[in-house]
Amino acid sequence: MTDLTVDLAMALLEKKEISALELTQAALTGIEEVDGRLRAFITVTREQALAAAAAVDARRRSGEKLNPLAGIPMALKDNICTRGILTTCGSRILYNFVPPYDAAVTELLREAGAILLGKTNLDEFAMGSSTENSGFFVTRNPWDPERVPGGSSGGSAAAVAAGEAMFALGSDTGGSIRQPAAYCGVVGLKPTYGRVSRFGLVAFASSLDQIGPFTKDVRDCALVLNAIAVHDPRDSTSAHMPAPDYTTFLDGEVKGMRIGVPREYLAAGIEEGVKEAVLGALKVLASLGAEVEEISLPHTDYGIPAYYLVATAEASSNLARYDGVQYGLRAESANLTDMYKKTRSQGFGDEVKRRIMLGTYSLSSGYYDAYYLKALKVRTLIRQDFHRAFASYHCIATPTTPGVAFKIGAIADPLTMYMNDVCTIAVNLAGLPALSMPCGFSGGLPVGLQLIGKPFDEGTILRVAFAYEQNRGPNHVRPRISVRGGAFS
Repeated sequence: MTDLTVDLAMALLEKKEISALELTQAALTGIEEVDGRLRAFITVTREQALAAAAAVDARRRSGEKLNPLAGIPMALKDNICTRGILTTCGSRILYNFVPPYDAAVTELLREAGAILLGKTNLDEFAMGSSTENSGFFVTRNPWDPERVPGGSSGGSAAAVAAGEAMFALGSDTGGSIRQPAAYCGVVGLKPTYGRVSRFGLVAFASSLDQIGPFTKDVRDCALVLNAIAVHDPRDSTSAHMPAPDYTTFLDGEVKGMRIGVPREYLAAGIEEGVKEAVLGALKVLASLGAEVEEISLPHTDYGIPAYYLVATAEASSNLARYDGVQYGLRAESANLTDMYKKTRSQGFGDEVKRRIMLGTYSLSSGYYDAYYLKALKVRTLIRQDFHRAFASYHCIATPTTPGVAFKIGAIADPLTMYMNDVCTIAVNLAGLPALSMPCGFSGGLPVGLQLIGKPFDEGTILRVAFAYEQNRGPNHVRPRISVRGGAFS
C-alpha cells in the first residue's frame, strides 16, 4: 500500500477495498522500518493517527459523503502549527513548544479527513538548503543515505520519496520545497504568494514564505492543492481569488503552448548531467507540440544578494519574539538582559544567528538605504523581468537546482551553500508559482525540472508537468531507502 499514489488510494478507499486504518497502519509500519536510518520525522503521532483513521472508516461505513483526501496518511513540516502536537521548527529554542491552535492548512486537512502521521525535520526555522542545520539531527536522502535530501523541507521530501507518507506539506521561502523535491525525486509545488494561507506557519521571511505540497506525481499535487488553496481572513496576504479545480487542467495537451527557457539558468555553474536531463525533458515537450524558445531574464544574477538581504532583514524582525519570556527555551540568569542573551545563544544555531546578524545589520541606521532599500529595488526589477516574459510565454522552464544532491558535510562555506538556491529564489522574490518534478538522473541521482507560471496560474504549470510526466517513458528506479524494500532496497 505504500506504493499507492493519493489518487489510487482514494479510489480504493471509496470502493472499500482497503480501509483508512489499514493504510495508516501500513504507513506507520513503514516509518518504524526505515526512519531510524532516514530520520525524516521529528515527531510521529501514532496513536492520534490510528484514532483519526478509525473515525474516517466509521464515517465511510455510515454512508457519509467524504472529502477525496479522507483517510490519506500525510505529514507536515515542523514549522506548521498543530494544536496539541509539538512544533519545534527544528530549533532548540522551541524544543518544548506545543501550539494551542492549528495552522490554516492543518485545519483544512483535518476537516478533509487526511491522517496526520507526524511532523518532519527541517533546517532550523527553515534556514538552509540541506537539512543539516536542524537543531536535532540530519535527515538523509533516500536515494543515497550519505547525501542530503535538500532543504529546508528535507524531511517532508524524504518522507514522500521513501514511501513513509503519501503526501506532505513544506514551506518555500527561497526554494525550500522545490530544491528538496528535485534532490529526492518527487513533485514539489510552491504556489503563488497568497494562494495558500500562511496563518500558523512559523514565520521566517513573511513576504517570501509560502506553504505547498510534496507528492509522488502531478495528479496528487493537484488534489492536495485543491484542499489547501482556500482564502483565509486570518491571513491579510491571503488572496480573495477563488481557486479552480486543479485536476481539470490535467489533460496532457500542450500543443501550441509557448515555453521560455532563460539562458541565464543554463549558464556556467549548472552541472552537465543536470543540463542534459532538463534539455531532454524540453525535447519531450517540444515533441508534444509545445514551442520551446530561449529567452533572457537579465537580472537573474542579482537574485542571490537581493534575496539574502530581504529574507534576513525580515528574519531578524520575526525571530525577535524568541526571548525566553513568552514560550520555548528560557536560560536562567540573574537579570533580564543576560536571560535574553543566554536564551538566544543557547537556543539558536549558527546559521540562524548568522542570518539574524546580517538582517539586523542591513536594517540598521546608515545601512538601510545602501543595502535593504536597494535589494527591494532589485526585487522589483526581477519581478518586471518575469512580467515581460509572461507577455509572450505561457510558462518558463529551468533546472530546479544547479547540481544533484551533495554529500553530507561536503559544503562548509555558507556562501557556497547559498548558491544551491540560484535557480529558485527569483520565483519567491517575484511571488510566482513554480513546480519541480523529476526529469531524469545524473550519476544515479534525481534531477528536477522547474516550471514557473504567471501569478495564480498554477493550472498551466500543472498542465505542462502532467503532459511531460505522461510522456517521459517508464521510470521504475526506486530509492535505496524505501518502505517497500526495507532499509536498502
